[in-house]
Amino acid sequence: MTTRRAVTRRAVLGGALLALAGGCARQRATTSGGEVVAYGPHPDQVAEPTLPARTPLGVVVLVHGGYWRAGHHRTELGAASRDLVTAGWATWNLDYRGTTAGVPGWPTTFADVAAAADRLVDVAAARGLRLDRTAVVGHSAGGALALWLAARHRLPRGAVGAAPRLRPTAAASLAGVTLLEAGFRRARLGGSAIPDLLGGTPDQVPGRYAVADPGALLPVGVPLLVTHGTADPVLPVWLATEYAAAARAAGDRVRLVVQPGTDHGDVVVPGHPAWRAVRDWLDTEAAG
Repeated sequence: MTTRRAVTRRAVLGGALLALAGGCARQRATTSGGEVVAYGPHPDQVAEPTLPARTPLGVVVLVHGGYWRAGHHRTELGAASRDLVTAGWATWNLDYRGTTAGVPGWPTTFADVAAAADRLVDVAAARGLRLDRTAVVGHSAGGALALWLAARHRLPRGAVGAAPRLRPTAAASLAGVTLLEAGFRRARLGGSAIPDLLGGTPDQVPGRYAVADPGALLPVGVPLLVTHGTADPVLPVWLATEYAAAARAAGDRVRLVVQPGTDHGDVVVPGHPAWRAVRDWLDTEAAG
């Protein structure tokens, strides 16, 4: 779902990804080529931890988009990761297996992001990294996964992703697919992207939508940021406004930011007003 223009723009602005070689408060961030942590045997089952030079303000789990399709990677949020690390945040930028021709994302994609999030608990314990200020931030299709990660504690016993080890303290969707069922029924987002993800339409596999759609898992119980641009050519802004309204009605604290003239990729471009709104929210809601 990430546009080629947006990816190129982020790559130019962001440069090389940051990584780490070990340590926590005393370790300086290094350039790309540092550590990736596997949470499974597949090449896409990895996450990249990056630490700032000082004691972190907290941890931001980053979830990339791409309509959940194979071929998209964490590098699409590399510039955002670097900017957060420069500002003092640790980041956990994760990859996951996406959909391929004839192979749905259910349950693989959801099981992967859940496993990646939970793997952070082990990494943090080994390095003395505190997780009491942990925000999960997703862009585009990753917005759905970020909100889902924050709501896993609401899943019934035995559901994919239930009984989370990591409990985020805040969650953000940036130009995200916040509503899966509505996104399919009203807009057929990405053509068949949502049925491809869940292995069917809401009428064919209603049980999967009930445990995968962020709109079905409210209230989340943590501060939420929902941001979208009015010039987004990929996803409609009503995804943000309607999810935010539903979350507020359920009792969640929500900051809704609708940016005039902002397109789909601007929300993750360091220096853009839309990204500054994300940074401001992290500083006030996630850093405590």
